[in-house]
Amino acid sequence: MNYELLRQGLEAPICLTWEITYGCNLHCTHCLSSSGKRADNELSLEESKHLLDEFAEMQVFYINIGGGEPFIRPDFFNIAEYSVQKGIGFHVSTNGTLLSEKSVRRIAALPGLRVQVSLDGVDEATNDAIRGRGSYRKAMQALALLQRHSIDLSINCVLTRFSFLQLDALYELARTYGARLRLSRLRPSGRGKERWDLLHPTREQNVHLYYWLREHPEVVTGDSFFFLSALGPQLDGLGMCGAGRVTCCITPTGDVYACPFLLSPQFWAGNVREQPFSVIWRDSPVFQQLRQYEVEACQSCLLFHSCHGGCIAASFYVTGALGNPDPECVAITSLNERTA
Repeated sequence: MNYELLRQGLEAPICLTWEITYGCNLHCTHCLSSSGKRADNELSLEESKHLLDEFAEMQVFYINIGGGEPFIRPDFFNIAEYSVQKGIGFHVSTNGTLLSEKSVRRIAALPGLRVQVSLDGVDEATNDAIRGRGSYRKAMQALALLQRHSIDLSINCVLTRFSFLQLDALYELARTYGARLRLSRLRPSGRGKERWDLLHPTREQNVHLYYWLREHPEVVTGDSFFFLSALGPQLDGLGMCGAGRVTCCITPTGDVYACPFLLSPQFWAGNVREQPFSVIWRDSPVFQQLRQYEVEACQSCLLFHSCHGGCIAASFYVTGALGNPDPECVAITSLNERTA
């Protein structure tokens, strides 16, 4: 689609992230939302159904269900079943540790429900250093169970400088389970900010990743790595930041933000308990501003048309302000070179 058309925002999100709970039985070191404890005032089942009614009316294509660990919510399947009834694609991201034969059978009975299992390394040592002791073993058990029931399945890895060394092995692991491999970019939000310096890939790794993704077009990225397109032909995807333009995030308590990686007051657009989601999406001043926004420091760069300044969340949390280049820009070696 045309960049100028997309950056002005669509009438409805193509997809959105809905974090239905912050409750989680793991304590991942890079968690974007610092999840662990459930909020006291999560959206109720009735409020959740009303929200799904709005999504259906707006013709939202699909929703990414996350958290936290979605399967912690006792009414998870009530929400999932209602979404499927409304014709909304329902993609759930889970750590896999709470899945059982019974729950996977219920998943299998819901057409259109896709499952993504998080795995941050191809072996126990790499994964458990990020996700906690025993998480690898339980995730692998979940993958076997999901494969046995022919669930539409993805394996998601948040790419770090350590899991980067296992790219080929991760790709083969996904194939073993009949799953898609999805790579997500590490962002310095939530607990990820505390571990950013230790975990984020090196510049050399990012350069190699660009060519690896070109050779593996079937690997899904959710547009995480569009900033790498400054190296050559554009990678598959929108090729731009979609925050408030084609996507957004809804928290367990109904707050709406431009992006799941931008859960800061500056990017709060409203609350679905106070306004209809459709009104927030259309009229929020935050979204209106983002639809006109471009990274100021990058507009004179000859490669701006390729990466459009990269991820504003990464820039915001690393540099402390919008308007600066993506801190992992592969076209330069330092911020000073770009702004000199």
